[in-house]
Amino acid sequence: MPTKLYATPPIPYVTEKPWTNWGGNQACTPAFTVRPKNEQEVLDVVRFAIREGLPVRAVGAGHSFTPIVQTGGVLIDTELLTGVTGTDTTKNRARVLGGTRISDMGAPLWDAGLSLSNQGDIDKQSISGAIATATHGSGINLGSFSSRLRWARIINGHGEVVEVDENDLNTLRAAQVAIGTLGIMTEVELEVSPRYHIKEEITFPTWDETKAGWDQNIADYRHYSFIWCQADDSAALYELPTPAGESMVNRTYTKKYVAANLDEAGEIVTTENRRADRAYKIYAGGYMIPFHELEYYVPAEKGLAAVEAVQNLLTTKHTAERYPIEVRWVQGDDAYLSPFYKRDTTVLSVSGAPGTDYWPYLRDLDALLEDFDARPHWGKIHFLTRDRIEKMYPEYDKFVAVRREFDPDGVFLNDNLRSLVG
Repeated sequence: MPTKLYATPPIPYVTEKPWTNWGGNQACTPAFTVRPKNEQEVLDVVRFAIREGLPVRAVGAGHSFTPIVQTGGVLIDTELLTGVTGTDTTKNRARVLGGTRISDMGAPLWDAGLSLSNQGDIDKQSISGAIATATHGSGINLGSFSSRLRWARIINGHGEVVEVDENDLNTLRAAQVAIGTLGIMTEVELEVSPRYHIKEEITFPTWDETKAGWDQNIADYRHYSFIWCQADDSAALYELPTPAGESMVNRTYTKKYVAANLDEAGEIVTTENRRADRAYKIYAGGYMIPFHELEYYVPAEKGLAAVEAVQNLLTTKHTAERYPIEVRWVQGDDAYLSPFYKRDTTVLSVSGAPGTDYWPYLRDLDALLEDFDARPHWGKIHFLTRDRIEKMYPEYDKFVAVRREFDPDGVFLNDNLRSLVG
């Protein structure tokens, strides 16, 4: 708690309440934690913080593994800022409040004739947090949540409500991946899709089979991804079902999805390795056991070589590491700080076990993938510095200019973010 005596926030609050993220590797104790119920209350709290000279950060589901939420000032918990506020089936657009969990969007969008165009394995994140960090699913022709942002209401560092839309692409490109540094995103509009079903098939090919079908599987399926296992106990760390009595060493747990239009009365399917249902019911897989994740992105044309380089690192140097490698694909986009900026991308995700010293492995992985022009996920463990970011992102200066316009006094920065984009 700061030594200065502050006034109190204009809405109910708690003081010095410790906060910890989902993975348990990030924590802080804000001076004040508030839970606004609407945009006006967010605005009142931000203006209070500006008057008192307190920094502000927002938190949704706390699913990031980096210190982007940490603050000793005001922590805005967006849990109550939830709900779908509008849909447009002509333009395929949906508006939602910033704290809305992805898991709470599927059913109301479906009832309106719409679906999110893609999702990841986890659907517990808030939509504003997913946008802020370029969270994604898999599909070479499908972009991240950030790439679908078309409009937003943001409370900036001047204590003003600003609308950002496609009429000002410079500002929109900055807002699409901003790590919460432009302000509090209270409401967003996403480009979505007409509602659709998905058919899922789970297979367990060998690595040689996965490698042989690399290009065809990426091209043929709406969503294609796999998890390569280096040890028999690797799959269980992500709670993956595997064939009884068969080794998963050097094999992949593979998911293939195609879109479909099904008769819901008679064609919903749920078996061990095949499912068919509404898209939002198929995407999310869970992951209930905490882990600490690093996720890096390489140009799609370098994907296979990068995966094999990481496999080699695991099997020759870091043989004690048991978490497998998850591999996905994301379409390129135009957001200034997007890891997918101007390039289709192969995603490589690895994890360390909480409570173990996984840092030598992750640092070696960081150095290895730097040779593949990798860019890290903003919400997952990384080793970025300002110098590295400037080299990775050609439009870095444009982003920083917009950030300083929105928040010249750094109300929405913490020490970590100030060092990177301040």
